[in-house]
Amino acid sequence: MSVLTRRADFLAANRGLRIARPGFVLLARPNEGHGLRYGITVTKKIGNAVVRNRMKRRFRELLREALPVAGLPDHDHVLIGREGGVERDFALLRQELAAP
Repeated sequence: MSVLTRRADFLAANRGLRIARPGFVLLARPNEGHGLRYGITVTKKIGNAVVRNRMKRRFRELLREALPVAGLPDHDHVLIGREGGVERDFALLRQELAAP
């Protein structure tokens, strides 16, 4: 698994499949054989830097355990943080990510 860093990759993922959950929005899009990649986005509307970084750490851990098993091969996966994502229970976030 590799990490998305280029803005163009995040914008391309925005044109793909979109799944909204209470704590986050998951985007998935084929990436022409670049393998399994992921990215995380949390906007300043969510909170200050401490809150945003905590949310990103939680999302990173979610993706590390879920993508090798349930991720789509040769797809980019992007998690976008939502307002209530930081306060949500980690087990609940895991269930939301695994739900079809």
